[in-house]
Amino acid sequence: MSAYEGKFIWYELMTSDTGAAETFYTRVIGWQAKDAGMPGQHYTLFLAGPSMVAGLMAVPEQARAMGVGPCWMGYIAVADVDATAERVRAAGGVVHRAPDTIPGVGRFAVVADPQGAGFMLFRGEGEPPPPPPAPGTPGHVGWHELLANDREAAFAFYSSLFGWTKVDAVDLGPAGIYQTFAAGGPAIGGMYQRSGEMPGPLWRYYFNVPAIDAATARVAESGGSVLTGPHQVPGGSWIANCVDPQGAAFAMVAPQR
Repeated sequence: MSAYEGKFIWYELMTSDTGAAETFYTRVIGWQAKDAGMPGQHYTLFLAGPSMVAGLMAVPEQARAMGVGPCWMGYIAVADVDATAERVRAAGGVVHRAPDTIPGVGRFAVVADPQGAGFMLFRGEGEPPPPPPAPGTPGHVGWHELLANDREAAFAFYSSLFGWTKVDAVDLGPAGIYQTFAAGGPAIGGMYQRSGEMPGPLWRYYFNVPAIDAATARVAESGGSVLTGPHQVPGGSWIANCVDPQGAAFAMVAPQR
């Protein structure tokens, strides 16, 4: 696990209509879907070619009771889920679901940072995940973005917890500073201070697609909404921030318009 500690290794969509969500994302992102075959639970796997990218499940009853709606969650690999969950709590975060074990899969916990952005802690059993694909590979996650109430405080929390380091600080003018970060390699994401009209605090995940205009057209045709974009970002990529038909926020990134 050591090579993966502190890195995002899995993504999961919790939604109110799994069938509709499966149809939407297979059309928009180009994933294939198959049942995971988990006893006693309906869990769907999204695949990009032969590679498993993400999971799909209904919002758990306990989460619904807490007011959790459809959302994407990222799993971050850690050496010790229980100890890391305690560190989250000690740093002012929240443990929404205490560490638990999925037999044959691994141990996990559902947590949130001190500002309320949720994520998962995970330590897998058995074989480690396969090496990550080449940057930009269609269907995989190409970027991780945190919308925070306090960017510097958020970075301090994640840096202390996972050892993340700052890369470039991009001045967005009136929108403030966009701080990119790395997890033991090149930049994997960015953090910025959200304005009042933005959702969050939350993590937003960018799925790689070949061309952004065609992808945003598929979002609209399939019942989703494009909130912002397409627009070009430093480095030349094109992005769009979207919401699926059930209300889960996601984003897309492409090398061309």
